[in-house]
Amino acid sequence: SSASYDNSSSDAEDLSPEDCALRSARDTEGYSGSPKLKPCLVSKLEEERDRRENAARLKSRRSQLTDQGNGSSSGGSSSTESNCTPCHHPAGGATNFSGTMTSSYGDGGSVAHSANAACSDERVTLIVDSTRFVVDPALFSMQPDTMLGRMFGSSLENNITRPNERGEYEVAEGLSATVFRAILDYYKTGVVYCPPSVSVPELREACDYLLIPFDAHTVKCHNLRGLLHELSNEGARQQFEKFLEELIVCRMVISAQRGDRECHIVVLLDDDTVDWDEEYPPQTGEEHSHIVHSTAMYRFFKYIENRDVAKQVLKERGLKKIRLGIEGYPTHKEKVKRRPGGRAEVIYNYVQRPFLRMSWEKEEAKSRHVDFQCVKS
Repeated sequence: SSASYDNSSSDAEDLSPEDCALRSARDTEGYSGSPKLKPCLVSKLEEERDRRENAARLKSRRSQLTDQGNGSSSGGSSSTESNCTPCHHPAGGATNFSGTMTSSYGDGGSVAHSANAACSDERVTLIVDSTRFVVDPALFSMQPDTMLGRMFGSSLENNITRPNERGEYEVAEGLSATVFRAILDYYKTGVVYCPPSVSVPELREACDYLLIPFDAHTVKCHNLRGLLHELSNEGARQQFEKFLEELIVCRMVISAQRGDRECHIVVLLDDDTVDWDEEYPPQTGEEHSHIVHSTAMYRFFKYIENRDVAKQVLKERGLKKIRLGIEGYPTHKEKVKRRPGGRAEVIYNYVQRPFLRMSWEKEEAKSRHVDFQCVKS
């Protein structure tokens, strides 16, 4: 009965994987009389080979990792973590800022501070918009010219800032917690990133209040239009103050020396020419108008936003009745018409040019009053 068994099946099942591999090799070399392996056994051989290859790869990878770990420990740790112990959130949902500062920032120059240099065990709690911020005061010493740097940069014992009854400091009144959180990033990274929920003018106001420079190197905004508008306002203020000192004040002084208490200035291009007929001058409505030939100032006043900035600067300098705009100004005569009766009429060419008008009159209301006194004859 044993002869009826399938020899190929029983022999193959009793063989070890190595014997099966040897037998398979003999079959491929031409031993046609030997029985062939079943597909299931071929799969077992492939799985065994894959398992051995995987084990070899894992062993090699483990030895590499071990060698790397020994090398890094012998050469010193490359970790950049600060040795500062992070402070915990107090009651009320405080925001925690560690004193680390390992940053290098943009095109305005690179600044790098070590983490340990800006870190201390001392912590202060700042309250802004009913939100608590737990901060290392050493963080502010890196920017001593800012308001927070002046308040907390020196020793707290010698600081004029006084805490409340719970030892917390209420600062930046009127600022939102979102804006103040963005401002704190400046002390850590040197850059203020404008949050999406904060307008650029609001961030600008906060930077001015906290004495933080507002420029393209320290402020980054997704809203480029708003950022460039604020930068243009600052640039326009500086540019107009330069025009004021170099080109405008001297004309105002000339008017004041004549006894006038107001001044009217027209801004023409550098190549504009004024040629009026001496017998028939144009009617401008101004007895004494000063002419300033400046293409740069003409381009400056072309923008209404720049005129608004200039008006604000003149107000800050104490001037009144300020008017800035663009109006037609006669440059030269085009032709002369003869009206019935022999009267001549001169037609002038007008160009649109900026003008400024301002006054420094103090007793404006009294100047309009006419006092009629009765005099006995």
